[in-house]
Parts: sequence; C-alpha cells; structure tokens
Amino acid sequence: MILNIKTYPDKILTKKTKPVGEVNAEIKKLIDDMVETLYAKRGAGLAANQIGVSKQIIIVDDSRSGGNVRVLINPKIVDKKGLAIMAEGCLSLPGLEFDIKRPKTIVVEYMDKGGQAQKIKASDLLARIICHETDHLNGKTMLDKLPLLKRLRIKNQLRKK
Repeated sequence: MILNIKTYPDKILTKKTKPVGEVNAEIKKLIDDMVETLYAKRGAGLAANQIGVSKQIIIVDDSRSGGNVRVLINPKIVDKKGLAIMAEGCLSLPGLEFDIKRPKTIVVEYMDKGGQAQKIKASDLLARIICHETDHLNGKTMLDKLPLLKRLRIKNQLRKK
C-alpha cells in the first residue's frame, strides 16, 4: 500500500523515533508498504517517521550506483570518514534541493528485515542516503544542516505555505 509522505513542518519530522524491538508481521508489512511508497514517490530513501510512524526503520535504494533496496532497522552509524558536498532533495521537503556536507564513508550497524544483526561499510551515494535517513530518525531534516540564517529564512517560508 502506498502511504502518504509527511511534509515539513509536520511535528513527527522533528521528533526522535523509537527503536524496533521484535521484527514481527506488523513491522514486515510496514517495511513492504515503505518500499512500495519509496518506488511510487521515486525516492532514494525513506524513514518510517516520514510516513507518520515513530519507528527506527529506513529503506534505502542505491540502485543508481548499482545497488539494491536495503532495509535498516535501528541503524547506528559507528564510524565516519571524509567529507563530501552534494545536492540533496527530500520527499518531506518537495521541490527543495540544497548542497549538504556529509561523510564520504560510514560504517553502520543495524538489523535486517529478518531481525539479524548486520554491519556494512557504505561510501558515496549509499553513505549519503543512509546519513540523510538516519537524520530523519533523530528528528532532523536536511534543513538542520544549513547555515543558521538560511535555515531560519527557509523554515519561515515553509511555515507560511
């Protein structure tokens, strides 16, 4: 089922999400719906709070770099290296794009859809998508990465809409 995307300034986007305990049938259904929604909206990543669910689940599609769909439950970035600046967009901030500084390479620990502990090293686009979506789980958007005055101006404009 395709779900609605919450857009800024929806409050759920500014709140830290809750860890997933057990990967049960309800969580698996949510993940399937998130994947379907991600493809329908043509995104590269989706966090559960973007569809109104306060759970630490992200879906990442790095197929543009030859990868595939990944499900990361309770992701935790445990190492970061390098820096790269690249334009980013966000399904919760439609039509906006900003140059954002992110780590070039990360190591992330998480649970997969089967509930198994995993650890991967990600670089470039995959690392960027995981960082972006992990920020969502922590109640942050790409707006929070902007310089203060620019951030305040854009947030005020978005609230007026």
